[in-house]
Amino acid sequence: MSGSFPPRDSMAASPDVSVIIVSYNSEHLLPRTLAALQAGCGQLRLQVVVVDNASRDRSVELLKRDFPNVELIENTTNLGFGRANNQAISRARGRYVLLLNPDAFVSPDALPRTIDFMDDHPRTGVLGVKLVDENGRVQPSCFYFPTPWNVFVRMSQLDDLIGAPSFVERDTASLRACDWVPGCFYLIRYEVIKTVGLFDPRYFLYFEEIDHCRSLRTLGWEVIYYPFVQVVHIGGESAKLSANDLEGNQRALALLAESEFLYYRKHHGISGVLASAFFSMLTDVVRALKRLLFLRNAQAARVALNHLLLVLKVLIQTRMGSRPVH
Repeated sequence: MSGSFPPRDSMAASPDVSVIIVSYNSEHLLPRTLAALQAGCGQLRLQVVVVDNASRDRSVELLKRDFPNVELIENTTNLGFGRANNQAISRARGRYVLLLNPDAFVSPDALPRTIDFMDDHPRTGVLGVKLVDENGRVQPSCFYFPTPWNVFVRMSQLDDLIGAPSFVERDTASLRACDWVPGCFYLIRYEVIKTVGLFDPRYFLYFEEIDHCRSLRTLGWEVIYYPFVQVVHIGGESAKLSANDLEGNQRALALLAESEFLYYRKHHGISGVLASAFFSMLTDVVRALKRLLFLRNAQAARVALNHLLLVLKVLIQTRMGSRPVH
C-alpha cells in the first residue's frame, strides 16, 4: 500500500477530512486501519496524521517505509490519548477532523455518508457511528453522561437485574442526539475545535471524549449517534495486556480511576468524587463477598479487594480529583 494516500502537497489546500490516529504498539493494526481508510474515502480528500506515542514495536519504521504520505509525529514519551490528539490538531487542515483508533476499521461507506450527514446538519458538532466487533456483535455505541449512580448500576449489573437505567443507551438502531460517543471513531466539525477546543490535557487516558462532549453541548452543539454505517472496533488492542501482566493491568485501572475522579470533581464537585469512590468500593466489597461465599474463590475475592485499595490510593493521590497524577 505504499503511496496509497495522495502526496501531502496535493492536498495542502483543502482536504475534506483530517484523520488523526494515535498509535501505541500498533504495528500489527496500522496496515489494516489505513487500508480501510483508503478503500472507504470515496471522493473525499484525506489528510492522515499518525501520532506515535513512543511505541516499543516497529510502528514508526512501518509507517516511514510503507506509508510515506502519512504525516508522522514521533513522541519520545507516551503522552496519552487526549494530549496526543491535541498535539496533532495543529496540523489539521480539513473541514472535519476524525479521531480514529488504530483498532477501528471503517466500512467503505462510513466516511462519505457521515460527512454528507454533517454537511446537511450544521449544528452537529460531533458524530459517532455503530460499533461492532469482529463477529458483527454490536458494542455500546452511544451513552448518557456518567454519574456515580448510573455507573454503579452498570457495574453492579442492576440494569440487567431490575431494569434500572445506566449510562449506556441500549437502542443502537435509531438516529438520535445523545450525550457522548466513544473516541474510537469521533468525527468533529473543525469549527467546533476552534470554538470549544479539543481535550482537557489533564486526562491521560479515559473520559476525554465525555468531558469534551459536555463542553460542546453546553455551547449548543449537538452530539449525534448515526447508526447507518458500521465500524469494526476490536477494542483495547493498542494496550492489550497479557493475562500475567499484573503491573500493566493495575496501571490501566489506576488511570481509569484517576480520570473518573478528575471528571467528577470538574463537573460534580467533591460530593461527586466521594460518591464515585463510595459506590466503586461498595461494588468491590459485594464482588469480594460473592466470590468468597458463593464461588469459594479466595483469589478472585482478593482481586476485588485489591481494586478497592487501588481506588482509595488514587483518591488520595489525586487529592480527591483536584489534580492529575500522570
